Amino acid sequence: MVTFQLSPEQEALRNLAHEFSETEIKPIAPKHDETEEPAWEVIRKAHELGLMNVHVPPEYGGQGLGNLEGCLIEEELAWGCLGISGSISANNLALEPILLAGTDEQKRKFLPWFCAEPRLAAFALTEATGGSDVAAMYTRARRVGDEYVITGTKTFITNGGVADLYVVFATLDRSLAHKGICAFIVPGDTPGVRAGKKERKMGDRASHVGEVIFEEAVVPAANRLGAEGQGFKLAMQTLDRTRPGIGAAAVGVARRAMEEALAYARERHAFGRPIAEFQMIQAMLADMAMNIDAARLLVWRAAWLQDQGQPGTAEGAMAKCFASDVAMRVTTDAVQILGGNGYMRDYPVEKLMRDAKITQIYEGTNQIQRLVIARQLLKSRS
Repeated sequence: MVTFQLSPEQEALRNLAHEFSETEIKPIAPKHDETEEPAWEVIRKAHELGLMNVHVPPEYGGQGLGNLEGCLIEEELAWGCLGISGSISANNLALEPILLAGTDEQKRKFLPWFCAEPRLAAFALTEATGGSDVAAMYTRARRVGDEYVITGTKTFITNGGVADLYVVFATLDRSLAHKGICAFIVPGDTPGVRAGKKERKMGDRASHVGEVIFEEAVVPAANRLGAEGQGFKLAMQTLDRTRPGIGAAAVGVARRAMEEALAYARERHAFGRPIAEFQMIQAMLADMAMNIDAARLLVWRAAWLQDQGQPGTAEGAMAKCFASDVAMRVTTDAVQILGGNGYMRDYPVEKLMRDAKITQIYEGTNQIQRLVIARQLLKSRS
């Protein structure tokens, strides 16, 4: 039976996340957008409230929440600020490979570490010469006895350079393409691991995004996730699992923009009446509401499918792609409704528009999402 009713526990979780976003994130978002520094105090408070590492099972100190619950949290935190939300939710992305492929020993060693203290993790996949083309990576892992030596540079890594732990993807042999890629758990204090350039971004400025450089970093073979050559598959499985969360964050940004535009339209007068009475403005607001609602339903469906044990590859790509496109349209229209004020930093919609753009790019560009969807369609009919 299909139902759109959240359980009392889910409603309580969503309300908790929204109250936290309203009181702790929203007031400081403009400052961190200006300084481009992570909101460390908010990260600490989010950890105390149980809004971080939410998918870690109870036996390792986490809550063991499902993907749908994770999406409820991500929408509300991104409503307050996408960048601050991204610093927090990046842990979900980075720890997912350990949840998917980690041995019991690896899980016992690393997962409780994050549940006990407010630490950051990072998913180190992207390189300067290979974003969407993951199999073309240059970062190399060389086997030496019971260890691997990792050399290379990862770019555009959320929490990169400030994380306590990295899940790093490296190739044993570039000629093997995706079949040569391995995944490794690498503590941030490993000798040979250092921060590179911190990126200066158009939006999403409250999250720390930067290079991570590996210079002959030695990692025990016991830290490899899965077998040799399974890293590419693990990366794709991870992104399948986390894309609905990006969709949820995009919905949060779009929803906030619509709320700001609606409030402004009610207060702003032109030709002797509120601009909310003009049909052109009403049509823009109606389109915002319809698209946000449709995006949220796609996100919920994708997350629910995964919670039922289904891969949801196409559905996750649809949710991420559609929701992020909606966020870009809605924030652009919100700026338009506010007119000249919308273009000024005195109002939040210009930040929301800048933030929205990254949701169309990270964790797979929307062009890649459309390829994923198309390939799943063709596969299902073969």
